[in-house]
Amino acid sequence: MANYLESIPSTMKGIQLVGHGGLDQLVLNQQIDTPIPCASDVLIKVGAAGVNNTDLNTRIGWYSKNDNDSEDASWAGTALKLPLIQGADVCGVVVAVGERADKQLLGKRVLIEPSLWEVDGKKLQHAWYFGSECNGGFAEYAKVSAKHAHVIECDLTDEELASFPCSYSTAENLLTRAKVKPGDRVLITGASGGVGSAAIQLAKARGAGVVAITSGSKAEGIRNIGADLVVDREQSLVETLGENSVDVVIDLVAGEVWPQLLEVMKPFGRYAVSGAIGGPMVQLDVRTLYLKDLSFFGCTVLEPEVFPNLIKRIEAGDIKPLVDKVYPLEEIHEAQTQFATKKHIGKIVLKIS
Repeated sequence: MANYLESIPSTMKGIQLVGHGGLDQLVLNQQIDTPIPCASDVLIKVGAAGVNNTDLNTRIGWYSKNDNDSEDASWAGTALKLPLIQGADVCGVVVAVGERADKQLLGKRVLIEPSLWEVDGKKLQHAWYFGSECNGGFAEYAKVSAKHAHVIECDLTDEELASFPCSYSTAENLLTRAKVKPGDRVLITGASGGVGSAAIQLAKARGAGVVAITSGSKAEGIRNIGADLVVDREQSLVETLGENSVDVVIDLVAGEVWPQLLEVMKPFGRYAVSGAIGGPMVQLDVRTLYLKDLSFFGCTVLEPEVFPNLIKRIEAGDIKPLVDKVYPLEEIHEAQTQFATKKHIGKIVLKIS
């Protein structure tokens, strides 16, 4: 029997993804069964949840490698269990703990680690993503394994804290996998997005120099969050930076300019990628890869130390939340429409309660 902090209603409101396609596939439901935590779970009263590329990509079936076929259109390459509550970025308060979960979590404000290795008390062979392979945080309540609920102690609001989990853990994972160290020169593509802007702050916190690629209209905003040099995405990287000029590339874009990323990398450079918003198919000259002794890292599943390290950075004030706009949960269509314009810097967040 779980221990409850307060009386929990049997039903809750939330946004359900009912199929792949447009915004009409996101439906507000006022009578969703409230999750019941298993022995190793916690139940969280969600305060706020951030909007991510993952939410949009899952909705439209972008992850499918078979023309948006629903059979492989999830983050893990399998069919989704619909209806689904999305939402990977979650801040809230633990209101119930299972009998095997840490009782000290009760009443604590937490951030959910979105890369999951345990769901419904079962260990997973392959990581799931919160709000993709299982229900997430676009609802009044969410459950998750206690091991993935991290206590956060700081003065930031729920909306500010909800800007961190997905984007910042992804960015920290990229930097961790690429072994970014003090003195490295790091090139970051897609620098104005949630992950890109997070990577700027986290790279600077590590003592690295940052070259950020973005549109000209966002250059000042990107400098304000710490970039040492901003390059307009319409410029030639080779002409602007020169060959062999950066130690690490953190790539969120891919697309047509991808070969230039390898040209500007120094010998023994490290390339880490977790996105392809510019297009997933690229041209690779294998000679560049082996003649420059480059290392490539595909980064999806978080390294074990990543989320605890992120919590420490937040509590120490090493990084700051970047919230562009907050919408109520009921306005998720407007929030995702604004998100898709890519005119913002940082995060768009839904206020749940």
